[in-house]
Amino acid sequence: MKAVELQNIVKTYPSKKSIIEAVNDVSFSVDEGEIFGLIGPDGSGKTSIFRILTTLLLADKGSAKVLGYDVVKDWKAIRQLVGYMPGKFSLYQDLTVEENLEFFATIFNTTIEENYNLVADIYKQLEPFKNRRAGKLSGGMKQKLALSCALIHKPRLLFLDEPTTGVDPVSRKEFWEMLKRLKAQGISIVVSTPYMDEAKLCDRIALIQNGKILKIDIPENIIAGYGKTLYAVHSGSMFTLLTDLRSYPQTESCFAFGSNHHLTLKEEDQEKLRQYLISAGHNELKIEIIEPGIEDCFMQLMKN
Repeated sequence: MKAVELQNIVKTYPSKKSIIEAVNDVSFSVDEGEIFGLIGPDGSGKTSIFRILTTLLLADKGSAKVLGYDVVKDWKAIRQLVGYMPGKFSLYQDLTVEENLEFFATIFNTTIEENYNLVADIYKQLEPFKNRRAGKLSGGMKQKLALSCALIHKPRLLFLDEPTTGVDPVSRKEFWEMLKRLKAQGISIVVSTPYMDEAKLCDRIALIQNGKILKIDIPENIIAGYGKTLYAVHSGSMFTLLTDLRSYPQTESCFAFGSNHHLTLKEEDQEKLRQYLISAGHNELKIEIIEPGIEDCFMQLMKN
């Protein structure tokens, strides 16, 4: 049995000028016991998909099942079996850490003690602050509390909507280590993120943009399918370099990427490129062939 199945899901929202198609004919499935990543920028449709799968939003068209249950007919059963952590911190800010956890345990007719082993690794980091109000926690601690509340009823499947957005790098790393431990305990996880570097931490990923799935595969296969030589180019004048690279007749694609510009060519001739840039007045020039990342693949798929 699949943990999640979507078939031709469509979701639109009315606006003053037109109809916004947030989810456009999306289909995918998630295997039990895997970490599945929905990767895309803000506004790409990730949250709408999560809300449909957690029975909080009705799709306009299509069908979806969670753990074998239909999201429309069997919404009560689904809510007992899944944990949902929305992108925006949504716990009670005036309640303490301990009070929030006790509240969510009570809703699901359980106790903290009964399922403590499931949240122990996370909650141990929160225990020194158990009497602090949730609204006074740091960003990383808020995410850990939200994850604990989503886990306290021992769900079979977790939906995590951008759980590391706005969290410092150390807390992001700790959070993903927690997810790996939860997977080892048999919990299936569907996680969304705008951070392309987190894609490699998933078993499989779906790249999404403007409500459409661009590609679904394991991260290694998506990178292997890039199919072009990728250059990292740097010079003493990066803004002028970007303009000159995009004006170069043999340029196929060129994007600013950190301290370099990532470039693909129609014809692979690195020396000809170098001479072109030198004649354009660039100094401190550095051109090297690099391995593409998920973000490079995403940009290529968008362009195609």
